Amino acid sequence: MSDNVEKYIKRNVNKGINSRIAQKFVDAGLEVMRSCINCGTCTGGCPSGRRTAYRTRSAIRRALTGDESVLSDIDIWLCSTCYYCYERCPRNIPVTDMIIKLRNIAVEEGYILDPHFSLANDIFYVTGHGVPANGEANKKWQDLRESYGLPPLPPTVHTHPEAVKEVQELLKSVGFTELMENAAKLKGERAKKEEKKEEVK
Repeated sequence: MSDNVEKYIKRNVNKGINSRIAQKFVDAGLEVMRSCINCGTCTGGCPSGRRTAYRTRSAIRRALTGDESVLSDIDIWLCSTCYYCYERCPRNIPVTDMIIKLRNIAVEEGYILDPHFSLANDIFYVTGHGVPANGEANKKWQDLRESYGLPPLPPTVHTHPEAVKEVQELLKSVGFTELMENAAKLKGERAKKEEKKEEVK
């Protein structure tokens, strides 16, 4: 190749995937993700992608190349975990599991969305339910259950409130509360840094 042509043609050589995020995928047993050929089948068949800006291939690619901004991107939370991408992937890559792992990494690093954080801390930990079914706001739902011959509340912590403490103990023992505390700390630190940047401007 002549020197003149080389001046205008620049080649980006990817010497392998070596990033902190990609390593977490490998550690979780998702090493098969390295066989991704970036064909776009996951994006092309994604039901969420048809209605939102979510592009599965882009999120996976960013994670594999070490682009840590993917952790703060709201798009990773738009996946409905329907597993359609996995069913269609020509390389049999568990794409949905990778998105779930990406979300887990985001939470570990304090990039959990405020509504998810509130649900985890203020509702799930306190009540033992992701969607509480008791209370006056759920009267129609309870009436509907009764119309089918069911008790107004399911046999969960709503009908066994003493079990809430057991749920909380379980969440503590698996590290859930520690994870949420760490996420809150990291979110707070990040918010302070942003405030300082705004003050400088």
